[in-house]
Amino acid sequence: MDVLSEVLQRVRLSGALFFEVNASPPWVAATPSVAEIAKSVMPEAQFVLPFHMVLSGSCFAEIVDGSEAAVGLEEGDIVVFTRGEEHVLASEPGLREPLDHAIFERPLDRRLLTPFVLNTGNNGSETCHFVCGFLGCDSRPFNPLLDALPRLFRSRTSAGTRAWVSRLVEVAVQESEHESAGGETMLARAAEVMFVEVVRKYMADLPDDATSWLLALRDKPVGLALRLIHSRPTYPWSIETLAREVGMSRARFADRFARLVGDSPMNYLSRWRMQLAARFLEAAGVSVAQAAAEVGYDSEAAFQRAFKRFVGMPPGAWRKSHQH
Repeated sequence: MDVLSEVLQRVRLSGALFFEVNASPPWVAATPSVAEIAKSVMPEAQFVLPFHMVLSGSCFAEIVDGSEAAVGLEEGDIVVFTRGEEHVLASEPGLREPLDHAIFERPLDRRLLTPFVLNTGNNGSETCHFVCGFLGCDSRPFNPLLDALPRLFRSRTSAGTRAWVSRLVEVAVQESEHESAGGETMLARAAEVMFVEVVRKYMADLPDDATSWLLALRDKPVGLALRLIHSRPTYPWSIETLAREVGMSRARFADRFARLVGDSPMNYLSRWRMQLAARFLEAAGVSVAQAAAEVGYDSEAAFQRAFKRFVGMPPGAWRKSHQH
């Protein structure tokens, strides 16, 4: 399995499409911060990222605090707000409207897409058609992807993806009306596939002089080292062994890895082990000693120290707080 797929699986990426919007100018659609609505829209997720995909027309996306300029969106664009801040999509930059938290209260028995229309203008030819949803994932103990993405990032889907997403939305709306079996799963998978595609596109478009975990995946020696770490996280890797595997000197490898990833190889390995260990600890009946062994620690005491150092609490406390 490639590193990006492995990370997305281990941080439990999940998705849901909630709204289909047809809007005529002037219009504005506001989304509260995820701190306010996460428990309503994706209560099972540790962290929630809102996203929007423009199926036709154009609009602007903007973080409400005004710290960044509005970003223009066109057909096929997806915008993701990776810090979950309050934001708007609108027909013009700077438009605002009062927040309506009620529309984010999903029915207790389902999470299907809810179509609605914003039609305050008088020019139907300028209608913007888009879908809104949320992506859930783990942010702790360690999710390298979150730190690699900007607060607001926009990417473009392929024409093929736009076509099947548009069709899927049509089907989903029909199934929402008839409450057909499997509709929620279809929507969830669609959101996840869209996110993976735009992350891959964003990664491919990064300039060669950028510093990012995603760019590191593209780099031949560092990308190989990351694949080795993720494919064999319990192996007793050292900087020397990794450097030898990728054909570099110890010093050059350590410097290149730290420059691209933003962390040392051994710290990165330890943090990823803690992510895996946390998932083991959440399973019923798994002891701290068993979790330690699963991620390559022969000494439970050494594991306890490492977990507390990187996670900020003892593994027993993590297990207690995450088992129900």
